Amino acid sequence: MANQIDSRIPEGPLAEKWTNYKAHQKLVNPANKRKLDIIVVGTGLAGASAAASLGEMGFHVINFCIQDSPRRAHSIAAQGGINAAKNYQNDGDSVYRLFYDTIKGGDYRAREANVYRLAEVSANIIDQCVAQGVPFAREYGGMLANRSFGGVQVCRTFYAKGQTGQQLLLGAYSSLMKEVNNGTVELHTRTEVEDIVVIDGRCRGVIAKNLVTGKLERYGAHAVCLATGGYGNTYFLSTNAMGCNCTAAVQAYRKGAYFANPCFVQIHPTCIPVHGDKQSKLTLMSESLRNDGRIWVPKNLEDAKKLQRGEIKGRDIPEEDRDYYLERRYPAFGNLVPRDVASRAAKERTDAGYGVNNTGLAVFLDFSEAFQRLGRKRVDERYGNLFDMYQEITDVDPHENPMMIFPAIHYTMGGLWVDYELQTSIKGLFALGECNFSDHGANRLGASALMQGLSDGYFVIPYTMQNYLSDQIQVPHIDTKAPEFDAAEKAVQAEIDRIYNIKGDESVDHIHKKLYHIMWDYVGMARNEAGLKKALAMLKDIRKEFNEHVRIPGDKEGLNTELDKAIHLRDFITMGELIAYDALERKESCGGHFREESQTEEGEAKRDDENFMYVACWQYQGSDDVAPTLLKEPLDYQYIKVQVRNYKK
Repeated sequence: MANQIDSRIPEGPLAEKWTNYKAHQKLVNPANKRKLDIIVVGTGLAGASAAASLGEMGFHVINFCIQDSPRRAHSIAAQGGINAAKNYQNDGDSVYRLFYDTIKGGDYRAREANVYRLAEVSANIIDQCVAQGVPFAREYGGMLANRSFGGVQVCRTFYAKGQTGQQLLLGAYSSLMKEVNNGTVELHTRTEVEDIVVIDGRCRGVIAKNLVTGKLERYGAHAVCLATGGYGNTYFLSTNAMGCNCTAAVQAYRKGAYFANPCFVQIHPTCIPVHGDKQSKLTLMSESLRNDGRIWVPKNLEDAKKLQRGEIKGRDIPEEDRDYYLERRYPAFGNLVPRDVASRAAKERTDAGYGVNNTGLAVFLDFSEAFQRLGRKRVDERYGNLFDMYQEITDVDPHENPMMIFPAIHYTMGGLWVDYELQTSIKGLFALGECNFSDHGANRLGASALMQGLSDGYFVIPYTMQNYLSDQIQVPHIDTKAPEFDAAEKAVQAEIDRIYNIKGDESVDHIHKKLYHIMWDYVGMARNEAGLKKALAMLKDIRKEFNEHVRIPGDKEGLNTELDKAIHLRDFITMGELIAYDALERKESCGGHFREESQTEEGEAKRDDENFMYVACWQYQGSDDVAPTLLKEPLDYQYIKVQVRNYKK
């Protein structure tokens, strides 16, 4: 297929592209900025930093969040590997190294230019956050280990008791609220964007729902930025908070924005195993636990059966009868192998019958060796709050018995396709953070969310947005009485009416859990052709079930969380199909995508660079019942050697 995708990558050497872009960008004079309106949807890392930055520059920013105050829906708690950009003495770190480790030899089918820029501005993120008072790694008074995991294979430093991810968010919120107080940012809480409005080929506003009154509202702007996170909650029992949804992104896709690389989903290996069907039991634990915790299952199947029956505990199994399978399979990286590798290895062991809890869906994360090596006090200094949280949830003391963990969907690398300027295929519509696809093409072991969100919001969109708005100053404030707004609002209201009036016999959560099982069983961390085709047929049945049987209690007007969840579920079903279509098309294993038909004799991912070195861009065909069309953006790597990463040596 001929390339129909223009990524608008600047010319010149890789390390100079962003500098040259900024040197030649178009500018908007300060007086004109006040006349230009920008909508920013979301208040997480990307949304808060973007709204704050654009407001500080003088633009009039309209900012939405679905909660009662600015926050994120995702359970971000990481600081990440962006330390690797700081080039600390003897660490082997550099901007290039971070770029190289992020692009992973092409594993995630991301662009060189975007990923390099991401690595380049990571040093700015550190400086920004330290200036905001965030206790960031090696600026952190010595509580954390003094080495990064970015450029070289050493311990991760991103969590411990500092919970720096949360503090990074607080820094972004502080910047945002300063601008709200200054009057440059107009903040709308408890408001969800239900659709975008396109006029003459440009995005000129949104239709939003007031979640308290239930009323639809119109907002116009010269440009719109979606910073609404990923689509991980398609899987229901994910490590995302339940409010995390993809409605705005999917509506943009329905309006013509390409959806890129949806099959790349990141599995987090360090989650508390699901308990029954309760979401609360699948809490995200810190990745940094794998610094000192060792992961194992019993060597003997009978021991595993006894554990599953509750006849013995993990501490009862002697050292010689434990299989430290990550250390066995990946001697060089051991417990620190990338998330997707660690997750597949855990599933392989539990599928073989060696799971260690009553469901058989868990492996041990054991700190006994760390207690002996470091002493309980030092280990508790690093992870004590995590141990406490684990004990509160499971009633098991990690000091006495190993933790139990199991993978869950955590972070999504696919998203709305954007060019170098973070603009989607719809002019005037931009996508930032986890909502877009390209920069976070690699799972950076906890760094992606932070790098992607803050870099896009603080250091990329302020430049690229000006480039877009430079010729828009003659455009007056957008008239929300325009016929395009009328049509969009009527369509949204009609869809709300349709869903509410189904009046079936099944709850939203009941159907969503069915969707989860389809996704996890057939479109999870390992996929095959037969399973994906089966999933697509089952997803059509789920849509039919939703359209015929969903039950929305309460009133259509006013606050109705079940109605809002139903709208989200409608879009999760479409998103599930997109993931499956993409996974079926990509007949290779790479990054966060594993096709069972494409693996080495040792069970590792087998790439096909000859046939799949492209970004898969999916184009909506006018109906959820019609398969989308695939467009391809070829990837031409000029600066790195395309190769499969080796974690064994």
